[in-house]
Amino acid sequence: MCEDCKISVKRHGGVAQLKTGNPKAAKMSGEMQRILVIDDDESLRDTIGAMLEQAIFLPIFAEDGKSGFEKALTLKPDLLLLDLNLPGMNGAEVCKQLRVQKVQTPIIVLSAAGEEIDKVVLLEIGADDYLVKPFGMRELVARIRALLRRTVAATRVLHFGDVAMDLDRRNITRNGHEVKLKPTEYKLLVHFLQNPDRALTREALLDLVWGYESYPNSRTVDAHIARLRQKLEPDPHIPRHFVTVHGIGYRFLPQGS
Repeated sequence: MCEDCKISVKRHGGVAQLKTGNPKAAKMSGEMQRILVIDDDESLRDTIGAMLEQAIFLPIFAEDGKSGFEKALTLKPDLLLLDLNLPGMNGAEVCKQLRVQKVQTPIIVLSAAGEEIDKVVLLEIGADDYLVKPFGMRELVARIRALLRRTVAATRVLHFGDVAMDLDRRNITRNGHEVKLKPTEYKLLVHFLQNPDRALTREALLDLVWGYESYPNSRTVDAHIARLRQKLEPDPHIPRHFVTVHGIGYRFLPQGS
């Protein structure tokens, strides 16, 4: 499939086979962002998924509005591609209910050519952008990246507990006082902030923070977590944000445990 080929709303007998770029390299750098695709057309989901992988995104899938709504709440993806015409709970209702639940995940609505769509209403209920099928890969990826850039730009200062992290200045304060982190501690913290409420294994953290070439062991992760707790937790001995998931690794809880 060429880069400018259109994604069609018609069902096809086969799934487009696309190169997937280098997801391993993206994983190592901690930059792979998760895109939830909510669409009842299986072949279209597969095609979009392959295109997202080629662009170094991690696709997640849901085939109806109800399951998509639940995954958006629980998995906290970086962006949603939401089909408008879904069985049961339609795309407009999914979008509306996510905003009612205070979910601020960027949403791009997908609609079939010829579908009646009130673009103003979509924007009013919380959609950030929309695309009419069929659309090209370049346009899809460009819209996703532009929306993610706007979202990141709007949230360059991140907060949890009494900690504020200014991503532009690489400055961290706690109760207004600057906290000094070593480069690997900072990188580990950024990765946790990018993956809130997710159980992350020590092996995954080693890969993402230290990389495949470094050969540290799991005790390295434990030592760095201990230092983050010492510097950023109200009580390092009873952690509220960097919590242990027994038998797995660690979970970052922005709101505290």
